[in-house]
Amino acid sequence: MLSSADLLTFLSERGGREFEVQAAMQSGRGKKATTRELGAYRLTVRGEQVQATGPSGQTRLLTRAEFTEIFGTYRFTEPQATGTLTDLGPLFG
Repeated sequence: MLSSADLLTFLSERGGREFEVQAAMQSGRGKKATTRELGAYRLTVRGEQVQATGPSGQTRLLTRAEFTEIFGTYRFTEPQATGTLTDLGPLFG
């Protein structure tokens, strides 16, 4: 599972490409620890903007700080490429 900071780094290195991740939130410690699945998110980083589409289908543009504030306590599965490019940067970068 990736932290939100690790996910941002991953996405930044692949700017313009959309990835899907499953989000989860962990609570408690030890034997009482539980993980709650929050659904699939589609994420793209372009410059300083993070485009996030949540399980409901609503899309929001966030700054990196806003992304960290909202998703800072989440854990994410390994990103899976959706094949969607939001710009041509990855082709020429």
